Amino acid sequence: MNSIRVRLGVLGLALLTGFTTPTAASAAQAAPSPTVEEQRLGRAAPQEILRRSGFDTAAPRLARALEGVRSYGEARRAVGREGARLWQRAVDRAQGRGPAGGDLSRDDDRPLYWARLGMTRDVRTWEPEFGLTDGQRAALLDELERASRGQDAIRYPHGRGMKRILLTGFDPFTLDRDIRISNPSGATALALDGAVIETADGPARVETAVFPVRWQDFTDGTVERALRPHLPKVDLFTTVSQGRVGRFDIERTNGAWRGGFGDNDTIGRTETVPVSDPASQPQWTTTTLPYAAITAAQTGRFPVYDNTSVTEIPAGGTESVVRPDGPTPGSTARAGGGGDYLSNEIAYRATLLRDRLGLHGTLPGGHVHTPVLQFAAGNTTEVTDPEFVRNRLDIIAQVRAILKVAAETS
Repeated sequence: MNSIRVRLGVLGLALLTGFTTPTAASAAQAAPSPTVEEQRLGRAAPQEILRRSGFDTAAPRLARALEGVRSYGEARRAVGREGARLWQRAVDRAQGRGPAGGDLSRDDDRPLYWARLGMTRDVRTWEPEFGLTDGQRAALLDELERASRGQDAIRYPHGRGMKRILLTGFDPFTLDRDIRISNPSGATALALDGAVIETADGPARVETAVFPVRWQDFTDGTVERALRPHLPKVDLFTTVSQGRVGRFDIERTNGAWRGGFGDNDTIGRTETVPVSDPASQPQWTTTTLPYAAITAAQTGRFPVYDNTSVTEIPAGGTESVVRPDGPTPGSTARAGGGGDYLSNEIAYRATLLRDRLGLHGTLPGGHVHTPVLQFAAGNTTEVTDPEFVRNRLDIIAQVRAILKVAAETS
């Protein structure tokens, strides 16, 4: 990366011209350091995952592209192009198109995650000769994030006769607990992007996107920005995340509360979920997925539950109370059925957006929690094993079956 750092000649030019009329390079702020999330990239497991999938070439490819740019506009086009290329490459690999790039199972979501971090790290620390302001660097990172997550590639065929389903997944998380972690919701998003599910009512096209496990991105409105253009046009949506061991849950109620657990940058937030127009913000939102039909159907080897539990502060009270049958009138949210982390928050934001768009009575949507993706017993060091792969494939297949039931009964 030395060839895309600031050259000594730029510093000399700044000194010769003086500091009262700064050059673009000297006016730009110094490049920030890698984030906590990006710093994990140098550990052995991420490097093995990248090497065994062939995704270790993604960040160097972006670096080479940046070497040739001569303006901010060119840089923005380059990061958008390479971000979109990374997303499509991950989707193609998961769906069996093109070379596998190595012996890691094709259904693995982790190559996309770690390759993206290599790319964002390079953009974050890049010091081009023409200089970057903080705002320009943030815009480049935003362009890269959206493109490499499929958020700006959601497109459905025109015309009638095909239902439209929107599904979202997440990055791996709790990486300081186990750096090898994969997220089956992200793997499901890759496996189903562009897939057509045959239902009793005809075909249904699935489009997907993946979201970060970072509080600040949600505060900045990444969910609403990605979903708002599409919710009025789809027939069904579901946000998906990893939940409990050995079971699926259809989360009946979502709460407007952040419980403070550290995100992928080890930052916690304990507060009401921040949204636009907080004066009209409800404490609770509800699923409109056909939960009764989903839980009654045989969709796979894992049991599927209609989860109605929440944690609330009752009206007039001060202490939190667990309510197995949902919230009571006038209560304050402390956890939805999906908890008080970003799984609950994406469900809350998506269903609140549905309601604010006037679609509560017409658009089925809500949250599905998958089982925890587990390694084989005794595997504490290897990045994969046959049971780990089987569990992930079974979860993906069961999410697909759940979507089929939901589409047929909505």
